[in-house]
Amino acid sequence: MVTIIAAIAENNALGKNNQLIWHLPADLKRFKKTTLNHVVIMGRKTFESLGKPLPNRTNIIITRDKNYKAESCIVVNSLTEALKVAAKEDENPFILGGAEIYKQAIPFTDRLDLTFVYHKFEADVFFPEIDRKIWKETSRENFKADDKNKYDYSFVTFERIEINLI
Repeated sequence: MVTIIAAIAENNALGKNNQLIWHLPADLKRFKKTTLNHVVIMGRKTFESLGKPLPNRTNIIITRDKNYKAESCIVVNSLTEALKVAAKEDENPFILGGAEIYKQAIPFTDRLDLTFVYHKFEADVFFPEIDRKIWKETSRENFKADDKNKYDYSFVTFERIEINLI
């Protein structure tokens, strides 16, 4: 089971200038709880925006740079290679982004674990459109903005719909 985990705005915005464009502590807490003790797969830019490996997770970084090194991380040169390495260690690895990695990973993904942030943001990277013919919403928790979380948001899970071609 491969899961994409992401927080996306109303306009599918993910970030700007290699940074998140909002701060939702509830989302960060959920992200940590969900991915702890799992393999996490991310692109080089996403890794560099974090500044260090995520603790208590196996961090796999995808980059075209054959000489790239990151302490305490596994560096690979393709999504396919990342998924092969992850499969040896974890039955449920998580894809953390960025935008290009999400786009490449969608065909190989079984679940989308998303936080929808109900606001439109100026951004330079966006999450791919969710095709409702392929994805079925299976759970949703809605939350209102509060003193710690500036925007209304929802935690939403989608599962890939099995398509029987016969």
